[in-house]
Amino acid sequence: MTQTTWSIGELADGTGVPVKTLRYYSDSGLLPVAARSAGGHRRYGPEAWERIRLIRRLRALDTPIATVTRVVTGECSLHELVETELEAVQERLVELRWRQATLKALDDCPSEERLHRLEILARVQRLPEAHRALTDHWFRELSGTMPRHRLERMVAMLSPEPPDDPGPHSALAYAELHLLISSPAFTRWTQDHEEEMRGAPALYAELDDAAALTAAAVFQGRPPHAGAAVDAFVSAHARALRELDTPAFRTFLHGLALRSSGFDPRLERYWGLVDTVTGGRGLNMTVAHRWLTEGLSKSVTATAR
Repeated sequence: MTQTTWSIGELADGTGVPVKTLRYYSDSGLLPVAARSAGGHRRYGPEAWERIRLIRRLRALDTPIATVTRVVTGECSLHELVETELEAVQERLVELRWRQATLKALDDCPSEERLHRLEILARVQRLPEAHRALTDHWFRELSGTMPRHRLERMVAMLSPEPPDDPGPHSALAYAELHLLISSPAFTRWTQDHEEEMRGAPALYAELDDAAALTAAAVFQGRPPHAGAAVDAFVSAHARALRELDTPAFRTFLHGLALRSSGFDPRLERYWGLVDTVTGGRGLNMTVAHRWLTEGLSKSVTATAR
């Protein structure tokens, strides 16, 4: 006659799992009791064998017992467990890579600079919170007259995600971004820019083509020159200010561009740090502005000739 139920001792002998552990699984609801013996002892059915195998395999992966319970009771699927665990492992790996990059940055510097670097790097050891601090700062500081889609694009440029696999230099650069935004009056330039743009909000929408063309030229390493990017830049300002694109207007606009080229050195530093963090994949706005200013200068000179 085929056996249909087993005692806890028989399960222990057949699976190699100690009785004490099986009793814990049973008390936790992980092992369903099929019946009771005449003496009141628990008996387990065929499903107990497969349940024990599944529990052992999950525990071999260091899966917490609470999570194992959710899987074996059907509260979540094995696929959902794998996805959740993978996400947790990835987050942990990023944390470890940042810790490694931080320690390397502290190791690879003169002893007199180590405390200064430690002060900077300590700002970004909690990455989600660090990135949120950057984005919140720029959403507060940037112009309220800026259209939402452009505001979000600019905030994304100014608030890069921390790299998943940073080196010492990119980790230090990301930390220094947080140091700069805490500097007094660092973002005063945003208020000055808002005053300049007041009454001409349409300029934001018109500048998209100029920005795209300038970015392409900068990334291709082309020297500043009169051409499509400069023409789009001038045309955007002319339409926004209700002026005509004339030689006189280009001269006027060139003067404005020259006056606004004296960026706060900290702002230039900020964009340079963004370059380091992103590996140069983003557009450095101070570089782009200077490129357009020089290109506009060549356009004015060519027109005068």
